[in-house]
Amino acid sequence: MKRQKKKLLSINSKAKLIIEHTNFENIREVLKAQKIDSVDGVLLDLGVSSHQLDEGERGFSYQHDAPLDMRMNQNDDFDAQTLVNTWSKDDISHIIHDYGEEKWAARIAEFIVRSREVQKISTTGELVDIIKQAIPAAARREGPHPAKRTFQALRIAVNRELEVLENLLDTVTDLLSSGGRLAIISFHSLEDRIVKKAFQKQTQGCVCPRDFPKCVCGFKPKLKIITRKPITPSERELDENPRARSAKLRVAEKI
Repeated sequence: MKRQKKKLLSINSKAKLIIEHTNFENIREVLKAQKIDSVDGVLLDLGVSSHQLDEGERGFSYQHDAPLDMRMNQNDDFDAQTLVNTWSKDDISHIIHDYGEEKWAARIAEFIVRSREVQKISTTGELVDIIKQAIPAAARREGPHPAKRTFQALRIAVNRELEVLENLLDTVTDLLSSGGRLAIISFHSLEDRIVKKAFQKQTQGCVCPRDFPKCVCGFKPKLKIITRKPITPSERELDENPRARSAKLRVAEKI
């Protein structure tokens, strides 16, 4: 047993952990700076930090009155307050509808623009009140908190979450070694759809018309899909962590 313990300590002493405070989309630059040409695996957890959500002062929650912030990285200049006070009504409506899947998006955007003309919207509490005024009382009595979808949409827009994911999926496969695996955990239907389409695209080969006598595009598959259907949490995991309910894991392997 002593010999085994010494061996484990020896292995652990050689382990190297590098922590970088940066965005997913900067992975190529991070690896280059560390003089790493390729990796055997990449795990992306697209979920929002529960710690950040629970910190009322970060402005993510519609249940705490706080400065309207929503930045994942507080070194960034753009925040939710800037968005709701400067973007056009159409742009605000678009993100609330597309990112939050909110059917009252146009009305909420209209109320936001109307309110900011009277007074700048500075806090989450002020925004929640505006959203409640925009959504009819009957609709507010059904489903989740009336501000949930709008707050989700604003968070996604402020942090460019979907744009970052698309940029990353365009490049991360090239950083994998042959046989390396890419595993992505998503928590939103829009994210999962982007991942699914990116995986499907990179498993395809030639895209030339079928009547071409030979391939001229030169496209070859980059990935093979390991999980035909996404892996979802077990009931046991959900009992221990209810916030994992919407999680979906997809895995692909570099050819």
